[in-house]
Amino acid sequence: TGDNYTIYSVRWPVFPGVHGEGLLVEPKGDAVASVVLLPDCDQNPETLVDIDSSTQDLRPYALQMASSGYRIIIPTLINRDNTWSGTPGVRMTSQPHREFIYRGAYEMGRHIIGYEVQKVLSAIDWLEEQSADSPIGVYGYGEGGLLALYTGALDTRVDSTMVSGYFGPKDNLWEAPIYRNVWALLNDFGDAELATMIAPRKFGIDPATPPAITGPPITKGRSGAAPGKIDAPSKENIWDELTKTIFIRNMPPDTRWAGQSGVPTSAPFKKASVRHFHLSLDTSSELSTSVKPPNITGPLPDPQERMKRQFHELLNWTKHIMEEGPFMRAKLWEKVDAKSVDTWVNSTKEYRSFFHEEVIGKLPKPTMPFHPRTRMTHKTDNYTGYEVVLDVYEDVFAYGTFLVPNDIKPGEKRPVVVCQHGLEGRPQEITDPTINSPYYEQYGHKLAEEGFIVYAPQNPYIGKDHFRTVQRKANPLKLSLFSFIIEQHRQTLAWLSSLPYVDPERIAFYGLSYGGKTAMRVPAILEQYCLSICSGDFNEWIWKNVSTRRIYSYMFHGEYEMFEWNMGNTLNYAEMSWLICPRPFMVERGHGDGVAPDEWVAYEYAKVQRRYDLLGIGDEATIEHFNGPHKIHGVGTFEFLHEKLNFP
Repeated sequence: TGDNYTIYSVRWPVFPGVHGEGLLVEPKGDAVASVVLLPDCDQNPETLVDIDSSTQDLRPYALQMASSGYRIIIPTLINRDNTWSGTPGVRMTSQPHREFIYRGAYEMGRHIIGYEVQKVLSAIDWLEEQSADSPIGVYGYGEGGLLALYTGALDTRVDSTMVSGYFGPKDNLWEAPIYRNVWALLNDFGDAELATMIAPRKFGIDPATPPAITGPPITKGRSGAAPGKIDAPSKENIWDELTKTIFIRNMPPDTRWAGQSGVPTSAPFKKASVRHFHLSLDTSSELSTSVKPPNITGPLPDPQERMKRQFHELLNWTKHIMEEGPFMRAKLWEKVDAKSVDTWVNSTKEYRSFFHEEVIGKLPKPTMPFHPRTRMTHKTDNYTGYEVVLDVYEDVFAYGTFLVPNDIKPGEKRPVVVCQHGLEGRPQEITDPTINSPYYEQYGHKLAEEGFIVYAPQNPYIGKDHFRTVQRKANPLKLSLFSFIIEQHRQTLAWLSSLPYVDPERIAFYGLSYGGKTAMRVPAILEQYCLSICSGDFNEWIWKNVSTRRIYSYMFHGEYEMFEWNMGNTLNYAEMSWLICPRPFMVERGHGDGVAPDEWVAYEYAKVQRRYDLLGIGDEATIEHFNGPHKIHGVGTFEFLHEKLNFP
């Protein structure tokens, strides 16, 4: 308790099994205003009311407002520690708690930002019930500043929004911690646009120094976190972003810092900003100068136990919506017409467009002629090998290796097998007879020996985190790594089709591992691929990305680019195969492949085979199991290629 107020530890419902938790500062009389005060995620609510002195640079201005008659809720936000980021007995990771929640949520069309905005909105629901006529404000710092900005933009009940240590340009969003990555955000919404959504309500910026984040927490024996840092924008950059809003004309003169150099150096919740926030709420009351510490009258909350509850509630909610995913996908696919192959083909066109535009991200078709450049690399008794470079866009090219059988007769047109490498792979590992990779088993070379034309593209998933940077830059623009891969393959198909000895109706795709991921996504979009073979990758993809029970899940590993926005509610691997259908489709699966257990693969493949069977084309889909690890087997798949490409 304190002067004219009482502080309670509180929790409130948000959605089933998920609660907000934090502190409620309740005035002894009628509230003159209601405020949601959002500290940075690494600050306990108690630091804002002078109970916890662990953060020395926070002054208890909440107590000033409380003594002035404010009702205040201070929520707990998921922090950047990694104490519970993993599953004991499976694997513990170095991911910040926010990233661990982000990963699975992103795959399910949810977000740590969205979860916490919902907690704030639910708190506002309650505040409005308590005092419907008093103004409502939201004031946040750091991650709390981000949430304040989003909440103010979304909820017109918020009369005044103050953002501290966050506002500025987002051109470097790709460098920020991955839990700030928002699909398609920058196509429409920078911070200026979000602030403009708050108009004509009150909006203010406190240019405080943001939290100094140089990367994920380092914990011995743990790994898997995505890189990410938070830098302070310059005052000029903050000002430049602010000038894009309609508020610039109405800012108090003493908040104008245009022309000053350097970066903000002030602490959050400083006196001038708190006073501006107070005045913006038009309470007609004086801001108290009392900052006496409160009297402790009961047991204080345990911040660790509270954080653990908050973390696991969101993790369990994400698991719940993962379990709901099959029903959401079934609802999405209700409009498909499966009476015949023809009706299937016609009715899946809109799903193909949806997949391309809303899930993968669609780029314009290549803007340049392919302008092929080739050079011979080797020659065997049966074929000649080349390197190939094709233009796609200005400064974007496609590259690969190309094997042409020596016995092609004049006027003959042969089928092509496009053979795709996996993560960190090179085309040469597939096509060079002097390289004997244990994964690829020279399968491109062997196919050329059997008379097929072979092309092995270089896909851009190489260079470790360098290629993942492409995904980070692309996502806020409603694009992904596969947005670029699809257009490289579109240009490759155009070039292959132009060659006099290639049959453009018989160009097949066969990929291993990340190449198997490509085999699911690219032929689903590019219908010129007449068949697709997915090797060493096919599985229950949503479990693979969201489950925290099995070591196979990407929740535990460093491939942070794997998570694709809202895939869990739209297309799993079975639904991707439906976009390949009625073209032939095959899965190659080693019993010892660590990508996923056989049970996951079989569960998802059953939906593929059922679809082909119900359309009366069951012979066009198959799966081959073999005793072996993550590799090309090249037995049943070679037979499949010969049969389906009509090439004895």
